[in-house]
Amino acid sequence: MQTTKPAESKSRTEFNKLQKRLRRLTGQAIADYNMIQDGDKIMVCLSGGKDSYTMLEILLSLQISSPIKFEIVAVNLDQKQPDFPEEVLPAYLTQRGVPFYILEKDTYSIVKELTPEGQTYCAVCSRLRRGNLYAFAQEIGATKVALGHHRDDIMATLMLNLFHNGRLKAMPPKLLSDDGKNILIRPLAYCKEKDIAEYARLKEFPIIPCNLCGSQANLQRAVVNQMLRDWDKQFPQRLDSMFTAIQNIAPSQLADTDFFDFVGLENNRRKAEVRARKANELELVNIMI
Repeated sequence: MQTTKPAESKSRTEFNKLQKRLRRLTGQAIADYNMIQDGDKIMVCLSGGKDSYTMLEILLSLQISSPIKFEIVAVNLDQKQPDFPEEVLPAYLTQRGVPFYILEKDTYSIVKELTPEGQTYCAVCSRLRRGNLYAFAQEIGATKVALGHHRDDIMATLMLNLFHNGRLKAMPPKLLSDDGKNILIRPLAYCKEKDIAEYARLKEFPIIPCNLCGSQANLQRAVVNQMLRDWDKQFPQRLDSMFTAIQNIAPSQLADTDFFDFVGLENNRRKAEVRARKANELELVNIMI
């Protein structure tokens, strides 16, 4: 009779806890933001990184247990980066039994050509990548486009906009694209990067490194990501509080005149005074009666 070693049993228990946590948080984000409806065709954007692999696996798991019926199709944009292992994703998706498309577009050469010397590739690369993927979603009749951004990505974007762009803006869990044609969802919005990294390690996903933006040093996003990791170690509750803040906005306590009527506060005060006076008069009448 074969017995399970204590170390193996503990490892399996920890993996199950991690997977259940990711499933629960993903399911909660989907429910909170009404990300998926019955009959949806979800185009899962699969880059070959830990985040998109995890998103695909968790969505496949939820697809089995969910009372809502939805379709999943994986799409990878092959940007023709040098030494890109073209066989990895088709082999993985075929083994998993997931319908998929490999969209071949040489955006790599365009990004290299359009990016000035010394500048980062991110802006041009992401714009071209989004344009190709969103157009393809329309071609295959996808009703939702799923992106693998997680909680840490959302907070890093908030800090980058705050530090460098003068905007109080992050990544919403659900978004209508600028052209109004695609609804984008981020099912991992509640999931921590460290949980995703550990899950990817345990699942032994065939990770494909990025040889474009991922190869550049001193990226501001990398700096902010490291800052968030340092905060998480030194102040364990800080990131939880930051993400909660993104969900609890008080426009009257900020300074954007487009989102709060500061000019009309005097009128609001006069209206409040009238309401208070009428309430006092009514109370006096009731006392006299």
